[in-house]
Amino acid sequence: MQYTSTRNDRLAVSASYAIANGISAEGGLYVPERIPSVSSDWIRRLCKMEYPDRAAKVLGEFLTDYTREEIAGAVSAAYGNGNFEDDWAAPIADLSDGRYVLELWHGPTCAFKDMALQLLPRLLPPAAARVSGGKQTLILVATSGDTGKAALEGFRDVEGVRIAVFYPDGGVSPMQYRQMATQAGGNVEVLAIRGNFDDAQTNVKRIFTDAEIIDRLAERNTVLSSANSINWGRLVPQIVYYFSAYADLVQSGDLPMGEKINFVVPTGNFGNILAGYYAMRMGLPANRFICASNCNNVLTDFIRTGVYDANRAFYRSLSPSMDILVSSNLERLLFELTDRDSARVAEMMRKLSAERRYEIDAAMQKRLQETFWGGYADDDACRAQIHRHCYDVGYLCDPHTAVAFDVCEQYRKETGDETKTVIVSTASPYKFCKTVLESIDRPVPQDDFDAARALSEFTLTDIPESIRRLEKAAIRFTDAIEPGEMPARILAFAEK
Repeated sequence: MQYTSTRNDRLAVSASYAIANGISAEGGLYVPERIPSVSSDWIRRLCKMEYPDRAAKVLGEFLTDYTREEIAGAVSAAYGNGNFEDDWAAPIADLSDGRYVLELWHGPTCAFKDMALQLLPRLLPPAAARVSGGKQTLILVATSGDTGKAALEGFRDVEGVRIAVFYPDGGVSPMQYRQMATQAGGNVEVLAIRGNFDDAQTNVKRIFTDAEIIDRLAERNTVLSSANSINWGRLVPQIVYYFSAYADLVQSGDLPMGEKINFVVPTGNFGNILAGYYAMRMGLPANRFICASNCNNVLTDFIRTGVYDANRAFYRSLSPSMDILVSSNLERLLFELTDRDSARVAEMMRKLSAERRYEIDAAMQKRLQETFWGGYADDDACRAQIHRHCYDVGYLCDPHTAVAFDVCEQYRKETGDETKTVIVSTASPYKFCKTVLESIDRPVPQDDFDAARALSEFTLTDIPESIRRLEKAAIRFTDAIEPGEMPARILAFAEK
C-alpha cells in the first residue's frame, strides 16, 4: 500500500513515510492509493475479537510496511495496560429508542482523541527510524481543546520526540486548559495563541511548507511531524471504532449482519466523520453520516449548498472543540469527490487560502449529499439536550455530544429516516462540568473541581481519575504569543 498526496497524485510514498512526515511537501494530505475492500465475513470475524485485535485487523489493511509484530505491539500498548476504563476502549450505551451512544472518552484524557493518540506514539518511532535515520522528530499540534492534551500525554517523554502544542487563548474550557497547562514531561511545550483555532492551525500548516524553517531544523538534526488528524497515523486508528461499534451491535443481537446504520458525528475539523466515511468505503454497512456542527456551521452550509465559505463570524461556543471555520480533513473528502483529481483539489485549497471560499460542482454535491447530511445546534439547543437527556433519558452527556443529539433529532424530523443510529460521543461531561450543571439547573460552584464534585454528587457518577489528579497538579505553561511568533518559538524549542 502506497500513499499519495491530495495535491500531487504523482507522489507515491510508504505508510511509514506518510506517518513520519505528517503532511506532504506541497501542503497536501497523504491518502492511501486505494481504499481496501473487506467482506461481511471479515466484519463478522471482528465480532468475537477484543478491541486491540480489531484495531490490528484494520491497521493491517493500511500499514503494510509495518510488521505484524509492530502492529500487534502498538495496539496492545495503546488499548491495553489499563489505559482505558474497564479495558474496553469504545463501549456502547443503548438509549433503548433505536439510538446508541459510542463512548470514545474512557481513555487517559477523557476525550475521543485518545483513541488515536494512544496509538500514534507507538506507530511513529518505527516509522521515523525507517524514514529519518535517527533524527529527532518535532511534532507540531494545533488544538481546539482535546487534541492538545491527548497528544501531549501520548508523546510524553517518548525518546527522540519533542512536541509543541498551540491552542487559542481563552478558547478552550477551563478543564481543557488545566489539562494542557499542567502537562508533565521533559519533551513538551504548550503555548496559547492570541487568536482562534484557525489561526493556530493555519500557521502550523505554513510552517510545514516553510523551506527556511525546515532547513534550520535540519541543522539541528530535527524533522517535523504532526499529531493532528492531518497525519494519516492519527486518522487510520479512528476507522477502527466504526467497525468496532458495528461488530458490537451485531454481537449483542441488536443488529443483523449487513443491516445499514446511521452515524451522527459532532465534528469541526472533519477528521472523526471522515474516518467513518473511509470505513463505509471499505465495506462497513453505513447508510448516512450526519455531520453535527455548532453555531460555527460552515460544514452544515457546505453539505447543503456545495459552497465552503469561511468568511463569516467566528463564535466561541459551549462546544469549543468544534469552534473551527477551516476544516482541514475535508480536503481528503474533496480528493475522493473529484475522483482523486489532485489538481482540482489544489486549486480549491488555493482559493480557500486566498479567498477563504471555494465551491464544488453539481456532480460533486450530489455525491456528497448521498452520504452526508448536515445540521447544527446553537448553545441554547445544546443546553436543552443536556437537560433532556439527563432527566428524561437518564444519560449524562457533554456539550459536543449534546450537539449531536440535537442534530440527530433534526435529521429524523426532516427526513423521516428511523434507521438505527450510533451517536459518536467525543468527551466526558466532566471536562465541561460548569456547562453541564448550568444546563441541568443545578448550582454552579466557582471552582472547577468543586463543580466536578457537585456534578458527581447529584448524578451519582464517578469523577474520572485523570480529572481528579489535575486539582493538585502544578501549572507549568502560561505563555501567550501572537501567531507570528510561532516559528521563532518552535526553533527555540528545538534547541533546548
